[in-house]
Amino acid sequence: MKFFRKITKLFLILMFSSIFLIAGIYLYARMIPKLDINKLGSYSLYDINNEIYFQGNGTSEWANLKDISNYVTKATITIEDKNFYSHHGFDILRIIKAMYTNLVNGSFKQGASTITQQFAKNLYLDFDKTWERKLNEVWYTIQIESHYKKDDILEGYLNCINYGHGMYGIENASHFYFNKKAKDLTLAEAAMLVGIPKSPSNYSPLVNLEVAKKRQIYILNQMKKEGVITDTEYNEALNEELTFYGQKDKLNLNTIMYYQDAVISEVKSLGNIIETYMQQGGIKIYTNLDIKAQTSLEESINNNITNNSEIEASGVMINPENGAVIALVGGRDYNKSEFNRAINSKRQVGSIMKPFLYYNALENGFTASTSFLSQETTFTLNADNTYSPKNYNNLYANKPISMASAIAFSDNIYAVKTHLFLGVENLIDTAKRVGIKTPLEPIASLPLGTVELNHLEIVNAYATLASGGVKHEPFFIQKITDNKDNVIYEHKDSGEVVLNKSLTFILSELLKGTYDYSIVDYTYPTNISIASLLTHDYAMKSGSTNTDNWLIGYNKNVVASIWIGYDDNKSMSANDFKYSKRIWANAVEGYLKDKECEWYEIPSNVVGVIVDPITGNLATDESKNKKILYYIKGTEPSYTQEVFDNYDKVQEELEIPNNETTSEEKKEDEN
Repeated sequence: MKFFRKITKLFLILMFSSIFLIAGIYLYARMIPKLDINKLGSYSLYDINNEIYFQGNGTSEWANLKDISNYVTKATITIEDKNFYSHHGFDILRIIKAMYTNLVNGSFKQGASTITQQFAKNLYLDFDKTWERKLNEVWYTIQIESHYKKDDILEGYLNCINYGHGMYGIENASHFYFNKKAKDLTLAEAAMLVGIPKSPSNYSPLVNLEVAKKRQIYILNQMKKEGVITDTEYNEALNEELTFYGQKDKLNLNTIMYYQDAVISEVKSLGNIIETYMQQGGIKIYTNLDIKAQTSLEESINNNITNNSEIEASGVMINPENGAVIALVGGRDYNKSEFNRAINSKRQVGSIMKPFLYYNALENGFTASTSFLSQETTFTLNADNTYSPKNYNNLYANKPISMASAIAFSDNIYAVKTHLFLGVENLIDTAKRVGIKTPLEPIASLPLGTVELNHLEIVNAYATLASGGVKHEPFFIQKITDNKDNVIYEHKDSGEVVLNKSLTFILSELLKGTYDYSIVDYTYPTNISIASLLTHDYAMKSGSTNTDNWLIGYNKNVVASIWIGYDDNKSMSANDFKYSKRIWANAVEGYLKDKECEWYEIPSNVVGVIVDPITGNLATDESKNKKILYYIKGTEPSYTQEVFDNYDKVQEELEIPNNETTSEEKKEDEN
């Protein structure tokens, strides 16, 4: 009996202590200045011309509760928090029920968040499930409940939640989906919209109408069950045929959200100080987004890939002068897939690795005329390991060819000979210098791009070439200010000279050969098919594996990259390989239309010479092919050019790690 009394006493002490503690917390929250829920968690994104292209929370589209259809508020409360008007921010019985359900089912799928809690959660840039984040959400929930009436909280919630397709707030969503004001939504329309926030990428009727319809019916059933709507209203809503609008008033781009996601990712990387300002009244984020570049990228992808194709695409444009990312497409349609392939995936890069090999070759005494014998070759790497790379379609010159033609034709034999001749560690060193951070293995197939790299990573490495050898870190944000325009963050350029400007000029000239008719010989330059589409000079390189297709090119104005492939790494068909080149040409030419473009100035220590680009020898009257190639003064060719056809002697000194695999030969670049 004494034990029971002690337990009871202890329970009462804990209960009353908890009550006093909770009351004290709510009292303290009541005493501190109240939060402005119209601005909490809001942020505005500005493009390169300081025009707003996104506003989250606290926007001009804020709708007062009286201007929102009663069907929206009734459906929201019914499906999200039916006890909203009776609790103080936390539904204790619902929490206990959810805990029991999760315990029985052995999962954590059952949630118990109230509308106030969800509102507090939406004040953050992400939904990380850390204890610190959860405690902050609890504190914001208490503050909101302590200072505001329930109608004010509901109004704030409806104006900040994500309805998909970049639509935050019920007014924006109503315009986007149905081209009407939120106050004019019917019951059927309201139930459809209220179902979206649970999972915007799944329940949007523009993504999957069948799934969205099931969600709508579920909500209508719950409303009828709770007595919120009559049987007549229920039946009329079920039978109402909805017509979807699906357009934004401005910037109706399906891909702009990929850029926005990249911006928010960069904001989060800057630390908690930015988020603190956001919670105190909102921030303004000035980005590098160039709407013309973004539009050109999206339109070129849409115009070149058929709608029923499952193939995916990503694209990036960078300003080589400072590393500013001016456009980014992470997939063909954000409405269908929010996965950002430009920043969150790694793919095999194929021959787009070769320019870094050839820069290293130029740095080590090679010239545009340096020649190797191009023929089918098996390389003996060590006593137990051989490597037999193939050219595209098993096509070989079967004669010595120059570096200029090897680049134009993307000759794999020449690339591997150069790689082994220089030493396999040298390419890794050059890759690190230009900004490739992914660890690389010292293997013979490395210049053929069997390695997997991030899209933004590889295009920024090309930006180092385009800038004349200055490496910049890619960035999306110029500056961030509070709502009073006080600067709280500003990007500082940290450009580092890592390459020789004269050698990058020579390499850029050589990469122009990939679409040059003067280098047509036993085969064609790899990008000759788009030569007629180009009105400016570009250095460019294509790359292909069985599963990936790339084109990256640049001039002084822009670096642009296109990737094509399947998310499941399915092998590409012959028809699929046509996409990247035409998309690239259309996107870049569209962006540069009406812009003044200049090619690079010839450095003072560089000289141009008319040569036969196939052999690398000085051109004569009898030469079939003639082209100006560039050299460091004193290294230009004579009438006799040494050919490294005694390659077996070089191989005798090789000792390559035995980590080649047969899969590399299967995956190696075909372009």
